[in-house]
Amino acid sequence: MKVIDLTHTIKENMPVYPGTEPPCLEPANSYEKDGFKETRISMFSHTGTHMDPPAHLFAGRTALDAFGPEQFIGKALVIDCRALKEGESITMNHIRKYGDNAAKADFLLFNLGWDKYWGTEKYFGDYPCIDDEVLDYIIAGNYKGIGFDIIGLDPIADENLTRHKKLFDETDIVNIENLKNLDKCGNELFWFGCFPLKVKNSDGAPIRAIAWWE
Repeated sequence: MKVIDLTHTIKENMPVYPGTEPPCLEPANSYEKDGFKETRISMFSHTGTHMDPPAHLFAGRTALDAFGPEQFIGKALVIDCRALKEGESITMNHIRKYGDNAAKADFLLFNLGWDKYWGTEKYFGDYPCIDDEVLDYIIAGNYKGIGFDIIGLDPIADENLTRHKKLFDETDIVNIENLKNLDKCGNELFWFGCFPLKVKNSDGAPIRAIAWWE
């Protein structure tokens, strides 16, 4: 079995969404003093490679822990958008070139090639985003989730989170941000898992995202 990790490591001083604090990994017990190691972890729910549910934007909508485990596993397809320049849009032309596989996928993962900027100021720049037609296509489809190797579904300057709100208004779907290594997943369907921490009434959680092939 071939397995690829699509997840950034959570650590102190890692990139986080502007205005939030980086995680704190505080030693709680040590080998020398207690005979075992344990760490107190403090971080925001949308740290690192993470997942948003509808409850991230709307009170009363579906929280992560309300989804069954089947929501987080399925067939995925990477949509290659690396030719786009800063500020350009992901359009249906990027999806159409994958033919029927785009409709067969449970997850559409958009590869902007942006993970190479992880840890730099450019990561928070004017990354390409999906346009309204792509967003409408996703909402009308039967997808379990979408994912990106950028820090947000919306442009960094959109404080209104317009795309998030439209996606989650009525659709039970998850949105994954800060993926990596999408360039290693090829152009065909593959198995994908993205299990979040199970936290009560969760508005979001870090995930361990992986791709694999039998």
